[in-house]
Amino acid sequence: QVQLVESGGGLVQAGGSLRLSCVASGNIFSRISLNTMGAWYRQAPGKQRELVADITSDGSTSYADSVKGRFTISRDNAKNTVYLQMNSLKPEDTGVYYCRAGQYGQYWGQGTQVTVSS
Repeated sequence: QVQLVESGGGLVQAGGSLRLSCVASGNIFSRISLNTMGAWYRQAPGKQRELVADITSDGSTSYADSVKGRFTISRDNAKNTVYLQMNSLKPEDTGVYYCRAGQYGQYWGQGTQVTVSS
């Protein structure tokens, strides 16, 4: 059973930075043949979960328009970890951030809370 464990969330003032990490069990990133993708989603109170950024097995990335230029997704296959560097944070970035991974994105983490105060 693959597990994803997120960390790095917290409370930060607007304009600040946070770095989220998602560590996967089962070596799903280091086993290149699995073609594992990684992604970060977020869910604000009262809103639907939305895609923030994703990264393919070959390292191609894409971002939601709302975070382009501020957030960076990356992966370290040897550490079986996906990261989300978040800079210039805004109050509207507040929410629970979830990691998703797997060849078909079939695995989800439990989430980590990010709160940005104005």
